[in-house]
Amino acid sequence: MNPSFQYSPITIQQHILKEQQRFPGASGEFSFLLSGITLATKLIQSKVSRAGLTNLLGSVGIENIQGEVQQKLDVFANEVMIASLSCRESVGILASEENEHISTMPHKSPNAKYAVIFDPLDGSSNIDVNVSVGTTFSIFRRPEGADFNDPMRWVLQPGRRQIAAGYVVYGSSTVMVYTCGNGAHCFTLDPSIGAFVLSHENIKMPEQGNYYSVNEAYRNHFPQPYIDFLERIRNGDLGRNYASRYIGSMVADFHRTLLRGGIFMYPPTKSHPQGKLRLLYEANPVAMIAEQAGGIASTGTARILDIQPESVHERTPLVIGSRVEMEEFQRCMAESVEAA
Repeated sequence: MNPSFQYSPITIQQHILKEQQRFPGASGEFSFLLSGITLATKLIQSKVSRAGLTNLLGSVGIENIQGEVQQKLDVFANEVMIASLSCRESVGILASEENEHISTMPHKSPNAKYAVIFDPLDGSSNIDVNVSVGTTFSIFRRPEGADFNDPMRWVLQPGRRQIAAGYVVYGSSTVMVYTCGNGAHCFTLDPSIGAFVLSHENIKMPEQGNYYSVNEAYRNHFPQPYIDFLERIRNGDLGRNYASRYIGSMVADFHRTLLRGGIFMYPPTKSHPQGKLRLLYEANPVAMIAEQAGGIASTGTARILDIQPESVHERTPLVIGSRVEMEEFQRCMAESVEAA
């Protein structure tokens, strides 16, 4: 072997074990839980990369609880996530964006401490045209006094109580970004060793970016403060010339915003006044990561992580990004209130 070879990868399992040392009395069960998520996402990545060759493109012809037509890969990803997490004794409750009801683990172990909430395949409608998709996940600790007869208490907690959150993007490379409340860290799947390897430690979102991301086809249906903000950002009022970048896959749009800065917006519209993104499955995980990286995440009027959810499939507007852009957006919202 060449003596100058210095490659010494830090895998996500090693990183999690190191993070776990910050918690006195940690037994390794949390790292075992997260290993279930990494295993599931590797299996999903394998299917995504070969979807066109294995008859996994297209829909299954039925709608999920969200009223969206399920894709074949949605079903596969959901089943894999459930199977990989159900055998973890520390997991008591699972909630999937694809399922109408919360799942209580059949083992009902007294050692179950965590609820895992996930969107198994965000942006799956883009699979057929080879656009990046992803998986999002959020982990809550079992509330004190809660048992298996009251699963809603496990799940309906504000995002600030998340003990971990993350997402995976299946693109030109497969990356996982996660946080346990001590910074946001990015790992890239190295197919030669079958492991997620640390590639960006303690990510810091730029204070200001060069991109804004929103589906401008619906611009005329946005509330006025959003339109005002877009005018300012396009007119150079923030001191920069911005470029528009919109993929239409939430995890991919947010991942670019996290690394490059700027702002991603999914506003309310006349047809969806409560927004379209799911609070628990999509907004909460990326909001926790954004804040850990120095960014801001808002509904437009409130901090995402402070919202007390009222239902499992609750929707929300989402505005998320760098500090400069977010502060300007908040000024637009404040000015609108004053004018009213």
